[in-house]
Amino acid sequence: MESIKLQTEISLSDRQTGYSVYNEEAKKRIRQNTLPSLYPNLPDKKFDIIYADPPWHYNGKLQFDKTSKSKEEIDLSRKIFISTAAFKYPTLKKDELIKIPINEISKDDCLLFMWTTNPHLTQAIELGKAWGFEYKTVAFVWDKMNHNPGQYTLSNCELCLVFKRGRIPRPRGARNVQQLVRSPRKKHSEKPTEVIQAIEKMFPSQERIELFARRKANGWASWGLDVSAENNNVETKNVETNDLFLSQKMF
Repeated sequence: MESIKLQTEISLSDRQTGYSVYNEEAKKRIRQNTLPSLYPNLPDKKFDIIYADPPWHYNGKLQFDKTSKSKEEIDLSRKIFISTAAFKYPTLKKDELIKIPINEISKDDCLLFMWTTNPHLTQAIELGKAWGFEYKTVAFVWDKMNHNPGQYTLSNCELCLVFKRGRIPRPRGARNVQQLVRSPRKKHSEKPTEVIQAIEKMFPSQERIELFARRKANGWASWGLDVSAENNNVETKNVETNDLFLSQKMF
């Protein structure tokens, strides 16, 4: 009887967890920046308004089907859910983001609107300061109209902070723009168009640029790996291992 019990314990200890089973798959699905430098060159121009959605790094944290973690509960006959931001786009650590010389494209009077996930709030404020800006307030609170699991409370919202360099650019536009934006979540990391439209209303005549853009917006300069090649007349390269298209030259 003790022999059978011992064999059972050994068998359970040898079983794989979801993390071990899909570790190799995770490595294959991580999106990589294949450019020779950290990012494409910034434009040779200065802007009044900068709108940024940094590709925050999550230290390899993966989202798993919770039932797959336990060796006792894992069912290897089905595919276990696995996801992370790095499967969608190349992510960057704060120290890498700091290296991008955003101060070189900022006018003396300039505002920086920056998206941050709630766990990255401290890093976002540090990043804005490293880029030469002073943190002022939360410009927008995005109610995604759904929620994600959280360690403390359910996560319903995402924040867009505003930083200032010098003075607020003039002339000013609308001053009655609402902070709270209620808009259903769409594709991974896609931000509500209501926010960029609100910034346009606030600063309709200023020189504006969107950093880490996924597509070119009318009236904005755009910079980032995922900006549409068709809209920006750039060369692209397909990374065969994960079908990621990266811009080879942006300006």
